[in-house]
Order: sequence, then C-alpha cells, then structure tokens
Amino acid sequence: MRKDVADIALAEWIFAPHYAEARPHAVTTASAMLRTAPKAEAPAGSQLLFGEAFDVLDITRDWAWGYCGHDHYVGYVHADALGPLVDPTHFVSAREALMFAGPDIKSPVILTLALGARLAGGMEGDFLATGQGFVHRRHISPVDTALSDPVAVAERLIGSPYLWGGRGAGGVDCSGLVQIALSLAGHECPRDSDQQRVALGGEVEAGAPLLRGDLVFFSGHVGLMLDETNLLHANAFWMAVTVEPLQDVIDRLRPQHEQPVLAVRRLAP
Repeated sequence: MRKDVADIALAEWIFAPHYAEARPHAVTTASAMLRTAPKAEAPAGSQLLFGEAFDVLDITRDWAWGYCGHDHYVGYVHADALGPLVDPTHFVSAREALMFAGPDIKSPVILTLALGARLAGGMEGDFLATGQGFVHRRHISPVDTALSDPVAVAERLIGSPYLWGGRGAGGVDCSGLVQIALSLAGHECPRDSDQQRVALGGEVEAGAPLLRGDLVFFSGHVGLMLDETNLLHANAFWMAVTVEPLQDVIDRLRPQHEQPVLAVRRLAP
C-alpha cells in the first residue's frame, strides 16, 4: 500500500483513499531494477529478470508501481520494461544465455539473459523460439525442472560483480544470490537476508559441524557454505561473488560486531 492507494486484496484489512486491482505484466528487457521511488536515481530494492512477473497497481508517467510476482517485493519499475505476461515454458539455467535474432549462432545477439530468466516458446531444432528471439537449448531448462544443488547454482555466479539489489543481471547482492540459488533448486525464498533468516530451514546448533548448503547469517548479510569451512557469498568487501574461509569473514567483521554470525540455518533434505 501507499498513502494514496492500496491493493484491493487488502481492502478487508486496510483503509485507503483508493484501491487498485493488480494487473499482471512481465519484464521484456534483459532485466529491470525495482526502485524505491519513481526515478532512475532512486536506490534499487531488487531486480527483475527477463520474463519474470510484475503485478502493476499504478502507472504514473513513466513508472509502474506494484510488486514482484515471485516474492511480492514492492517498488517501482520503468514502464517501458514491461509487457504482457506469458506463462513461461523454460528458464535460463546457464550463467548467461544469448538471445539471437534468428535460430543461428551467427545471427545478431538481441539480449544477454541472466541465470533464472523466464522464457516462453517452442523448440525449433537447437533453439527455443520466443516472441523476441531465439535461445540455444544448451542454456535453458524446462520451467518445471528443479536444479538439485543450490550451491552448484550459486557457484555459476562466482566472479560476478557485487550489485546492490542485483539478482544476477550485471551483478548480484548477497540475498539475491541466495534467492536465485534456492529458487532454481525448488525452494521458496524471500528477498532480504533478514526475511530469509526467519523463513528458511532450521537452526543449526552453535559449534555443530557445518555442511554444504548451510546458510550463514550476519548483520545485513548472508552466504552459503560451500563445504565445512568455506563460505560462498556476494559481498561488498571483494565487490564480487567469492569463496573464502568462513573464519576470514568472521575475523574481518569482529571489530564492528561482537557476534558476527547471528545464525546458521539448514534446509530440510
């Protein structure tokens, strides 16, 4: 809700001067930043990838206000980045995928798509034919495919630059990395690290051996254990997705935080 309007789905609980019914759209550009205010210089809250749903409640001038279909994260998206919502048939399962103008690797590249981007179309030989272009079958998977290991998904983004609000297109932040990795492995996952700490898995007792895939939470930060001792995380210290010893991260944070690790959570098998 805003001061002037609210989703009509909230009418039973919230009074607002006006109510609006959400209108489903999808991102038609390679990605779209979800901003905290209707202006390009506003801070990013999150990022939508190609084909992901955005439910619009209001459009004022060039900006659409609403929420992301996958996690209900609220913000503003430039209206030019949105088009009709189409049920996806595939998603990008490689770190990046090229969308070509034709079903030929020598044809011009239209877009570079990020891991997790959603696509709709039918196969034509080695290519998925979408309404906007063609993507090679080596870079996609059927939409009902769950990748088996979220850590392996996150490993595909090692070296990607750190981007506040990013979810993989041009960069990624810590909770965006966790959200993409878990969601592509079949786990529902909220957007922010504080939400993830509450919603995901069960608590691992202090001092217990850590396992691959354990989620380690810090103040405003989260990462995935690659193994018993190494943390995989998108971080502003290295400005990249990196793997480093968990103890190094703890030692780096200890001057500012008496207890650097706030929790360790483990997903159910």
